[in-house]
Amino acid sequence: MSAIERFDVVVVGAGIVGLGAALAAVDRGCSVLVIDRASEIAGASIRNFGHLCFTPQSGVARDYAMASREIWLRLARDAGFWIDDAGTLVVARHDDELQLLRELAAQRSPRSAADRVEIELLDAAEIETLAALPPGTAVGGARLPLDLQVDPRFAAAAIRDLLSGRGVEFRMRTAAGRIASGRVETSRGPVDAGTVVVAVNHDIDQLFPELAERYGVVRCGLDMMRVTADLPRPLTGPLLTGWSLIRYSAFTGMAASSDVRDRLTAERPELAALDLNQMYTQRPDGSLIVGDSHWKGATVSPFQPEAAPHALLDEFETLFQRRPDVVERWQGVYATAPEEFLIEEIEPGVLVTIVTTGIGMTTGLGLAEKVVGGHLDTLARTLTESTIS
Repeated sequence: MSAIERFDVVVVGAGIVGLGAALAAVDRGCSVLVIDRASEIAGASIRNFGHLCFTPQSGVARDYAMASREIWLRLARDAGFWIDDAGTLVVARHDDELQLLRELAAQRSPRSAADRVEIELLDAAEIETLAALPPGTAVGGARLPLDLQVDPRFAAAAIRDLLSGRGVEFRMRTAAGRIASGRVETSRGPVDAGTVVVAVNHDIDQLFPELAERYGVVRCGLDMMRVTADLPRPLTGPLLTGWSLIRYSAFTGMAASSDVRDRLTAERPELAALDLNQMYTQRPDGSLIVGDSHWKGATVSPFQPEAAPHALLDEFETLFQRRPDVVERWQGVYATAPEEFLIEEIEPGVLVTIVTTGIGMTTGLGLAEKVVGGHLDTLARTLTESTIS
């Protein structure tokens, strides 16, 4: 009978949070195994805009986001994937949207010379030029210079390859079964672990259904597509609209957010019913990612009504005055819950770390560094203290 393998850290899930956990562990000299039931990274970590929206976060999400920013820049350098630091653009097409941006700019204004500018207010002509919009589209806008953009189709795989080169072992097409302190039962046999990190996003209900139910975790499905369009010039960053101002917590914390929400809902109830986030990112090849709608439930139907894609294309044409050509369509799925994060040590040494909203790319690496890295640091200090005593 062969001996059971042992690793300092076993990570269940190879998405961005799982990759971040593996990074935090290998940075601390740990032996690391990552298992994932899929053959490739193919979930929420690649089915997104590639938009790393740090400034639009608040509270603990902001803390994780700002920690993620430095890690993304480091990984882009070390792994060699494309990253853009031009910042996010926000177009205001109504006075209440511009008022919201002014409120957040005032709240986030630098308090000292060492503070970075987070929100640069723009006049109508400036935002129209930067966002390739026709004259007369905007009443103003903003640029969020701290935000970044990556191409999610390549970034996650590049991080995986970098970690593999540093000694992290990946076992794909390997499912986790029972997970307990010190042991993970997998479809390829048991593995012992000093620490287990469970980073399976919405599939937490498959491993720990009672935990998922207690936190109210369900699935959020979204309609997205990639298009080409004859814009007069490239976008100079991800582009958010008024519909984005009623989604992200830094925006919704402003007094003007309710005015924006009430007006948009009254003017376009059919778009509000889609739970729309009308935004755009441009990939290095010039194509644009367009999205997105949101549908919530324990199970997301695989059947996508054409109403949502039609609405996305119509809104693209209204905004840019160009009719796009669809290259690809897809359905994204991620975990959602009343709280933004599910973080719990469910047994000694078994950490559940899940982003339960659509900001996993933005916050996941920082979450892993602070939670998993913090846990490993505590273990190291405890071991040192016990050795000394």
